[in-house]
Amino acid sequence: MKVLISGGSVAGPVLAHWLHRYGFEPTIVERTPELRHGLGGHAVDLFSSAAEVTRWMGCWDAIDAARTRIESMTMERFGRRPVEVDLSRMYAGISSSHVEILRGELTRILYDASRDSAEYIFGDSIASLDDDGSGVDVTFDSGTQRRFDLVIGADGLHSNVRRLAFGPEEPLRRWLGGYLAVFSMPDIFDVGNHTLAHLSVDKLVGIYGVHQTGQTRSGFLFRTPHELHYDYRDKDEQKALLVREFSNYGWKVPQLLEHLESAEDFYFDSIAQITLDTWSTGRIGLVGDAGYCPGPAVGGGTSLAVITAYVLAGELAKARDDLASGLKSYERIIRPLVDQSRRIGPKLMGTIIPGSPLALRLMPFAAASLAKLPTGVQRLIWSQNAVGKTLSSVDLVQPQVGQAAA
Repeated sequence: MKVLISGGSVAGPVLAHWLHRYGFEPTIVERTPELRHGLGGHAVDLFSSAAEVTRWMGCWDAIDAARTRIESMTMERFGRRPVEVDLSRMYAGISSSHVEILRGELTRILYDASRDSAEYIFGDSIASLDDDGSGVDVTFDSGTQRRFDLVIGADGLHSNVRRLAFGPEEPLRRWLGGYLAVFSMPDIFDVGNHTLAHLSVDKLVGIYGVHQTGQTRSGFLFRTPHELHYDYRDKDEQKALLVREFSNYGWKVPQLLEHLESAEDFYFDSIAQITLDTWSTGRIGLVGDAGYCPGPAVGGGTSLAVITAYVLAGELAKARDDLASGLKSYERIIRPLVDQSRRIGPKLMGTIIPGSPLALRLMPFAAASLAKLPTGVQRLIWSQNAVGKTLSSVDLVQPQVGQAAA
């Protein structure tokens, strides 16, 4: 059976790898002319079951070798002494399997794991979908027309497949009140394998090292009272918006913004969720951020994408000749995970970005104190909140070799 996957970042390659092992013929279409891999993008986390899926794919060693190696953080605030946080102990307290990796590096590794399993089409996108019940006729922007048994949107927060199959994005998006911006620059502050973070009410600025290049990645998180209106494809407009927001911030921000114009990997987006209640219609489905983005930087979307892509492939393999049934089974299994993920974002927005002077005073000391607790105590604490419950809400079973090849 032929499956078209739109999106070649995280969920798409994972899904293609497992579909191929189950005997499907996956094709991935990616809008960018070439894979956006390498050392671009912000740092993302793989926890628990997501790490296990990549281990079963045979690419965990490559992922582990590409980790950011950031193990400590200095948190600063205006007029207060810095607070040191041991990130390595904190991560160990959340999950026994964890890695922080640049999104571009993860994309490259997942591409390497799937490029022999799938046909990749770069520099093209889907223009129209016609599901007649027995297959989907697809017209691409290039004018090419092809027919597939199934189409899956794995194309992120601003999913093209979701727009074509479920309607405009605006009614399906829930803004969580903030924005994220990231870009690379020289290590002018000698950060090395460390993170510097500066906090104020409704704003956070972070600088962390990229050991592979000797550069640093600058990250900006901020809240606004009202949603901003801008073109998510217009980088110049987004850069100007970021400058306006932080022009009077102080700290190291003026030096950071001096490198903004020359940044080639600039990323900016709202921290928003996708609130669809169903992730399939006929022979068209959604996976990862395209279907249920929990919120960039606050919802564990990368781990969610890996886990749900694995589940989707398995359920389609079980259904085989009844793909619509397989999509519904996939929805039933992942719904508790998605529901938990949706609850994380609004809570972490108040934790990561201090929303009051009291939160600004308490947050650094809370993070430092938590990291000092014994690992077992930390895991007990994490298991009682939304993050821990989300990481453990789906029990994955490794497929046997014979099963996977069926």
